[in-house]
Amino acid sequence: MNAVTPETTRVGIVGGGPAGLMLSHLLALAGIDSVVVEVRERAVIERTHRAGILERDSVRMLVDAGLDRVLRDGHEHRGIDLRFGGASHRVDFADLVGASTWLYPQTDVFLDLADARERDGGDVRWGVTDVEVSGVTRDPADRPVVAFTDAEGRRREVHCEVVVGSDGSRGTCRDLVPEASRRRSFREYPFAWFGILAQAPRTLDELVYARGPEGFVLVSSRTDEVQRMYVQCDPADRVEDWSDDRIWSTLQAGVAGDDGLALAEGPILERTVLPFRSFVQEPMRWGALVLAGDAAHTVPPTGAKGLNLALADVRVLAEALERTLLGDDADALDAYSARALERVWRTQHFSYWMTTLLHRLPGASAFDERRQLAELETLASSRAASTHLAECYTGWPTG
Repeated sequence: MNAVTPETTRVGIVGGGPAGLMLSHLLALAGIDSVVVEVRERAVIERTHRAGILERDSVRMLVDAGLDRVLRDGHEHRGIDLRFGGASHRVDFADLVGASTWLYPQTDVFLDLADARERDGGDVRWGVTDVEVSGVTRDPADRPVVAFTDAEGRRREVHCEVVVGSDGSRGTCRDLVPEASRRRSFREYPFAWFGILAQAPRTLDELVYARGPEGFVLVSSRTDEVQRMYVQCDPADRVEDWSDDRIWSTLQAGVAGDDGLALAEGPILERTVLPFRSFVQEPMRWGALVLAGDAAHTVPPTGAKGLNLALADVRVLAEALERTLLGDDADALDAYSARALERVWRTQHFSYWMTTLLHRLPGASAFDERRQLAELETLASSRAASTHLAECYTGWPTG
């Protein structure tokens, strides 16, 4: 049996995705040491291609933290097109709220953060196994321990003052909060997205959210040569249920109109079925444990809020940890959950609204269909309504 090697740090972070790495980076800038443990190898995460639209404050957060590649390699979007009834209706963010979003894949955010942690000597343990968190209580005298087997097979123990669960929606940290002390809210949706990555020229410069004959379609240009697109599908669909002909015909029908819009087609490089779920666990702090990102909440992908919400959590949490650990302000960490959850629920509302607005609802009546189209027409014709959409989509300023 291998001997356990004990270590100490101020903050133990379980999960090395964008939320965990950004928190570690911000803590380091404030002079607070941390250890990040991640069950995946870094190379595995790098090969997992994930799209991303960044709100204005997410971009500002990256740039302020010295990670400004987004300004060079990202693509600024000053609006989106809502397309229904065979016509496009532009929502001009810049005109309506003086803001924009940036097309910058989550994979690139991860790369920027992982490179920064490596460059700065950050302590990130990739490819660990058998992670166990103990000592999480509400007694201030207790100290949590993050135990794991490292990539070389050695058993480790990291003793810390605070442990952060940023281990995603399938992680275990959220379960450390006793059932009697937590509240979980969730919603399943009766549809999913069938997504593709296609080697095809760019048809459009910005995102198109369309409601076609078979439901929702999203066109998201990624580069001049590779595009990401989604169509509404049944959650029970399998990748093999969708032939190339079916994929392209559904996409083309979803954007077809009197203006002759047609998507450029090409070889399909990747395909996946993406189910929908909304989830929130409250509170986001229990004793020495705090949750951030998908460990605490998930949203449907409509509206592109998942990564942005995780970064917003981390912004609030980093400030609270700095005041708690360096300023002896215990109330700062006490306030984290309430501050974070205010934005979480606003985001849940927006994501739910966008999802139900644009998708064809199974079993919907003729009344439901016409009401849905009337709401879209209101968004297209009312500056007040489209301003609300623009404000929510670009992100509520945090000051």
